[in-house]
Amino acid sequence: MDKGILKNVSINFIGLILPTFVSLVTVPAYIHALGVERYGVVSLVWTLIGYFGILDLGMSMAAQNHISKALASGNADESARVFWSAFWLNLGTGIVGGLLIYFGAFIYTAYFTKVSAAMQHEVYLALPWLALAIPLANVSWVFAGAINGAERFGVFNTNQTIGTFLFQLLPLGAAWWIAPNLQTVLAAAVVARLIAAVMLGQASIKVLGIRRIDPPQWGTAKGLFNFGGWMLIASTTSMIADTLDRVMLGAGMGAKFVTYYTVPQNLVTRLNMLPNALVRTLFPRLSAVGRDHADTLARQSLEFLNGVFTPVGIVAIFALAPFLTLWVGSDLAAHSAPVGRVLVISVWLVGQASVTRILIQSQVNPARAAFAGLVEMPFFVGGLWYGIHHFGLIGAAVVVAARALVDYGVLLTLSAIRMRAIVLDMLAHLAFLLASLFLAQAWPGLGESIGMCAVVLLLNVAWSLTMTPGLRALVRDLFVRLNARKTA
Repeated sequence: MDKGILKNVSINFIGLILPTFVSLVTVPAYIHALGVERYGVVSLVWTLIGYFGILDLGMSMAAQNHISKALASGNADESARVFWSAFWLNLGTGIVGGLLIYFGAFIYTAYFTKVSAAMQHEVYLALPWLALAIPLANVSWVFAGAINGAERFGVFNTNQTIGTFLFQLLPLGAAWWIAPNLQTVLAAAVVARLIAAVMLGQASIKVLGIRRIDPPQWGTAKGLFNFGGWMLIASTTSMIADTLDRVMLGAGMGAKFVTYYTVPQNLVTRLNMLPNALVRTLFPRLSAVGRDHADTLARQSLEFLNGVFTPVGIVAIFALAPFLTLWVGSDLAAHSAPVGRVLVISVWLVGQASVTRILIQSQVNPARAAFAGLVEMPFFVGGLWYGIHHFGLIGAAVVVAARALVDYGVLLTLSAIRMRAIVLDMLAHLAFLLASLFLAQAWPGLGESIGMCAVVLLLNVAWSLTMTPGLRALVRDLFVRLNARKTA
C-alpha cells in the first residue's frame, strides 16, 4: 500500500483516538459540576444535535467527492464553486434546522419531559444557544469535507483536536467559574463550536486557495444533491440499523437485557476507529483516481485491514471476559462476554464492508449502496425478531454479525471488483476469529485465555505474512527503518 496513504491512516487514527481520551477525562468532571440531572439533559442535547446532522443532506461527503475530483484534474475554480455551493446550502438548511429544534425542543420540554420547573426554565433559556449550534455544525461539516477532499488530514485533525478540547473544556470552565446551569454550559459550547468553525473555515479556504466569496451555483448544487441524497439515505439506513438491535431487545426482553447487550457493544464498537481512519483516508483518493487504480487501492486496503485488524479482534475476543469482570463485575460479565465476542466479529466485518461501500460510492454509483441497505433492512428486522425471540441476547448478536457478512457480500458483488482473492483472504481471517470465539467460550480461565490467545495470534500473523506480500513488504520496511534509527 502507498506510504502516503498509510501515513494519512495513522494521522486519522490519532485524530479519532484523542477525542475519546478527552471525553473519558472530562465526563466525571461534568457530572460533578452539573449534577446527574443537568448532565443528562446536556447529553440529550448533544444527541439531538447529532440527529439533526441529517440536515447536512450528504453535502459534506458530496463536497469531499467533488472537490477531490476537481483537484485531481487541476480545476481550482470548480473546487471553489463546489465549496461555496455546499457552504450556502448547508447554512440555509442549518438555519431551518435551528428554528425547528428551537420550537420542537420548547414543545417537547413543556409537554413530554418529566423535569422540575426550575430545570424547565433553564432549558428554555438555553434553547437559543441550541438553535445556533445547528447551522454552526452544518457549515463545519462542509469545511471538514473540503479539507479531507484535498487529503490534508494533518490540517483537519489538528483543527478537530483543538476544537474537541475547546468543546469539552470551555463549557466545563464556564460551569465552574460562571454558573453550573444549562444556559451557561450551552452558551460556552456554542462559543467553542464557533471558534472551531472559524478555524476550520480559514483552513479550508487556505487549503483550496480560495480568494473570494461566491454565491451558490445551482448547476453545481444539483450535482451535490444528486450525490449527497444517496449518501444521506445510506447513512440514515445505517444509523437506524445500528440502533434496531437495542430497540428490539428492549421491547422483547426488557431493559435489564439491553444493559447486558449495550455494555459490551459500546466497548467493542471502539475497535472500529482503525477501519474508520482507513475509510476517511480512502474516500477522497478513490474519488480522484481511475477505476483500475481504485480497485487496486481497495484490494490493498482490505488486505491491510485483514492483516492488522484481525489480530486486534483476536485479542479483543480473549480479553473481553476478564476485562468486563474487572470493569463491571462477574455477574454482568457472565451475561455480556458471550455477546461481546460475537459483536467483535460484527465490527470486523463492518470495517471490511465500509471499504467496499466507499468504492461503490466513489467509483460506481452511490445509489447502489443506498439501495442495498434499504433492501436488506426488512430481512434484518425479521432476523432480529427471530433471533431475539428464540435465542435471546446471543441471537441478536449473531443476527447483527450475519447482517454484516451479508452486507459485505452484497457490496462486493455490486462493486464489480474481482473478488475471488478478496473473499478467500477474508474467509481465512474469519476462520481465525471463529476459532478464537470457540476457544474463549470453551476455556474462559485467565491463564488458558492468555495462552490460547498467544497461539492463535502468532498463527494469524504468520499466515498474514506468508500469504500477503504487501503486508510482508510493509513489515520489512518497518524493520529497516527501525534498524536505521538504531545505527544512526
